[in-house]
Amino acid sequence: MTDDGEGLPLADRLARRIRTLLISGELAPGQRLSEAAFSERFDVSRNSLREAFRLLTKDGLLRHEANRGVFVAVPSMASIIDIYRVRRMLECGALRQAWHQHPAIKVMREAVNRGQRQREQGDWIGVGSANMMFHTAIIDLSDSVRLNEFYERVSAELRLCFGLLNDPEHLHSPFVDMNGAIVTLLEQDKPNEAAAQMEIYLNLAERTMLKALERASDQT
Repeated sequence: MTDDGEGLPLADRLARRIRTLLISGELAPGQRLSEAAFSERFDVSRNSLREAFRLLTKDGLLRHEANRGVFVAVPSMASIIDIYRVRRMLECGALRQAWHQHPAIKVMREAVNRGQRQREQGDWIGVGSANMMFHTAIIDLSDSVRLNEFYERVSAELRLCFGLLNDPEHLHSPFVDMNGAIVTLLEQDKPNEAAAQMEIYLNLAERTMLKALERASDQT
């Protein structure tokens, strides 16, 4: 897992905290971010906050509109396709090379259990958060700080994609048990089979996301 950012410049730490809000689903696509509110929330100067906003804008997570302010980015179809291309490379690669006793596998199992509990309660936002935890743990299998940091940005963009959809149950319900099947294969020391299942999973997830966004666009 990534560290808490201690030792980084203030703007980078602020950017990481805001990115965490994006990953958790607390900030929605298109939402305007108030400098005053965030300066008070984080107890920092507006100059430091603006630098954090600039970093996140460079990452494509925020956008600046002249005379209007800073807004959470709204993912496009092209960006979604690119996100899933990157995910196939990173996640399938991490699974193929996974050691079956890696501690991240326990985190994956915990995320599956959490997702199943949230599904039983009808908490589909919670299911989405458990799903993010699952996929972050897959990247942890690579034991690479650089990949973890890169995947943080991918995760934030992915959560923005989730935020565009009005039907989180339709988005997440097929994948709770698929997560369970993938971690079971790792527990059985079958990394290649787990990677093959993840490729199927991500192809299905991409199609589901694009179709849902297409329907949402048709209704606007």
